[in-house]
Amino acid sequence: MCVVDSASSGFWSVSVLLFREAQSVEWNSPFQTSGSDRKKWDNMLLNPVISKLSGKLVVLASASPRRLEILSNAGLRFEVVPSWFKETLDKSLFKSPHEYAVETAKQKALEVAKRMPFKHLKTPDIVIGADTVVTVDNLILEKPTDKQDAYRMLSRLSGKEHSVFTGVAIVICHDTSGTDTDYKVVDFYEETKVKFAELSEEMLWEYINSGEPMDKAGGYGIQALGGMLVEYVRGDFLNVVGFPLNHFCKQLGLIFNSPPESPAHKIKRDSDKAWTLVNSLSEGGANEEVKMLENGRDGSRTSMQEKNVMGPECATCSRQDVPHSIISLLDGFKASKTLFTASKLKVFDVLNSSESLTLQEVAGQINASVLGTERLLEAAVSLGLLERVKQRDTSVYRNTEQASRFLVSDSPVSLHGYILHCNDMVWPLFSHLENAVLEGTSQHERAFGKKNEDVFQDAYYSKDEVKIRFMDAMHSIARVTGNDVATAFDLSPYKTACDIGGCTGAMAYEFTKAHPGLSVIVFDLPQVIEMRRHFKPKEDDDGVSFVAGDFFKDDLPKADLYILARILHDWSDEKLHVLLSKLSKMCTPGCGLLVSEIFLDDERKRPSRALLQALSMTEGKQRSTTEYSDLLEKHGFTLKHIKHTDNLLDAMLFVKEDPNDK
Repeated sequence: MCVVDSASSGFWSVSVLLFREAQSVEWNSPFQTSGSDRKKWDNMLLNPVISKLSGKLVVLASASPRRLEILSNAGLRFEVVPSWFKETLDKSLFKSPHEYAVETAKQKALEVAKRMPFKHLKTPDIVIGADTVVTVDNLILEKPTDKQDAYRMLSRLSGKEHSVFTGVAIVICHDTSGTDTDYKVVDFYEETKVKFAELSEEMLWEYINSGEPMDKAGGYGIQALGGMLVEYVRGDFLNVVGFPLNHFCKQLGLIFNSPPESPAHKIKRDSDKAWTLVNSLSEGGANEEVKMLENGRDGSRTSMQEKNVMGPECATCSRQDVPHSIISLLDGFKASKTLFTASKLKVFDVLNSSESLTLQEVAGQINASVLGTERLLEAAVSLGLLERVKQRDTSVYRNTEQASRFLVSDSPVSLHGYILHCNDMVWPLFSHLENAVLEGTSQHERAFGKKNEDVFQDAYYSKDEVKIRFMDAMHSIARVTGNDVATAFDLSPYKTACDIGGCTGAMAYEFTKAHPGLSVIVFDLPQVIEMRRHFKPKEDDDGVSFVAGDFFKDDLPKADLYILARILHDWSDEKLHVLLSKLSKMCTPGCGLLVSEIFLDDERKRPSRALLQALSMTEGKQRSTTEYSDLLEKHGFTLKHIKHTDNLLDAMLFVKEDPNDK
């Protein structure tokens, strides 16, 4: 029984009740079955293969609560690691909508499979990726961007039959010798036909204003309020919800139960393309497919590939002999320098000022040769930094979504400053790496003609633009990582914080945004405080203040919480003892200390980014969480929480011990 307080709410309540009743009678989906029926479903479909998954790390590369529920209800045990792959593939490159959905699912799953060994410190056995799209009138409808977009989508679907495609990719990961990992990709798609009733304007806006359309492909959710818009469904109901469970279970059976001579074990290697974080189809490439299974139903096909994700296949080597990881590293420095050069010449800024530009237009705006610009742009396209699109008789270039967000210099989360720092400061140091290893010292003098001194206390850096360039690099990292670090822990017990070495205050502003009751003091050298006006946010934040001082020599401001972000790795053990002893004396029992760094695993193998950074030969060193914990414990701080953020920096929260409690 429902209580109705308006005509519109009564319409919705009664309709939902009728919809749910019809749903259970007509579709009889396993998603809505009783517990006993669902158990029968599990036994029928999953028991033949579930034992094969026992003990395996299965990962769902999706944050969709609907996919999570479908697979959980089926009895599958798995972890959820949402993919970072940006769904920006050029739809015009695909012959049919299902190819687009399959490729997106594939890239989602591969991104997670490649990231987990480094960020999560474990290699999954199976990664499942999925992507659902709605198509009508030869158009692909994804999630609406706003209410008007939802209105356009639903109006287009009104009174028509449309197709719902879900592409699914199952990535099977297998560790080979050394650090290499083999990836086999099984992909398939499912198509379901759905017919909408004729929708009145009133009904459209009632549904849109409910908020339900905004996170769903095609702008509706068939399993909830959107079900009342539907006249009939032909095919797999769960496919419309977001995951074709029946077809998925059949694929698991093929993978794990097929004899070695069956088609499920005949893998074709894609020798043309190496997989990168950014999909090769952004540049117009196409992956080969081997049709392995047609199940006799329209709109359902499976293909299986083994992806060579490390590098091109060597024609004169056996599969086992090809050093894929080494081949990838050989060109790594060229890729970095391509990014650095494009950033320094402001290619991404130039392309951001216009929707797209021709080669000649880009060359003119960056004052470079047409030949050189062409090769730079083509290299950037191959790395997924730019897109090249055919228009009439010519090609035009434009930024990818990632480039627009992170590489345009005035973007809120731009890495432009840090990229220039890597080009101007880090690259020259690494060009003398052999000497650095032989001598065990920084090569600053060889690279720049003088010894390594503090950037703000050295006459070499007397020019303001040089100081600003260094601060901009630190500012870039803080803006990209700040929110994830600030929200890593519940900081409600703390009212005042001090960000030691907080530079421009970018990190501090993220903390006050995430914790409105918190005020933050940024403590840094006088020269830094003086220059921070160049990085002042557009909106004033009274919660952030600045105090000048040297954290090795001067007294620290009093606070409930101290923040050390990218500080500890930079200094020698002796200097850290000075700083941490000072902090220990300042802190009363219960005072917090938040440390944000790149954390090594206990075997000091990953992430490689931290170990590569250490090759700069600064006086400090990279540490694992255990090593940081031991370091802080010597100064009276007890570890409370660790947070791996999946960003550039992770976080640990310590609390000052009460000596009387020991």
